[in-house]
Amino acid sequence: MVMFLFLVIALAVVVAAVTLAVVGGGEGDGPLPEAAPERLQDFLPPDRPVNRADVESLRFPLAARGYRMADVDDALSRLGAELAERDARIADLESALAGARAGAHVSMEKPGRPEDQQ
Repeated sequence: MVMFLFLVIALAVVVAAVTLAVVGGGEGDGPLPEAAPERLQDFLPPDRPVNRADVESLRFPLAARGYRMADVDDALSRLGAELAERDARIADLESALAGARAGAHVSMEKPGRPEDQQ
């Protein structure tokens, strides 16, 4: 019986100590300080186009229910904008190449000599 009473008192002391540690125990500003949310830092380089290695090394910090939507949305927006820019650049280069080939084809055709046309 004495042993049981001792264990109950010891358990109450441990619970009280843990409660005081979590709540603050009268010292400080209250309960445990708020932890700053983990944010994605330097996820894509702002000073150059994104390359394959940047995308492969991209890791999002975990949140309570998966990934932080704002971080994922920012990364996807950046990747979408760069893909659209590259698509437009490819289309411009392809049209310039087609124009250059057409111009080269026309200039390669020699007009007939004047004595052949008479």
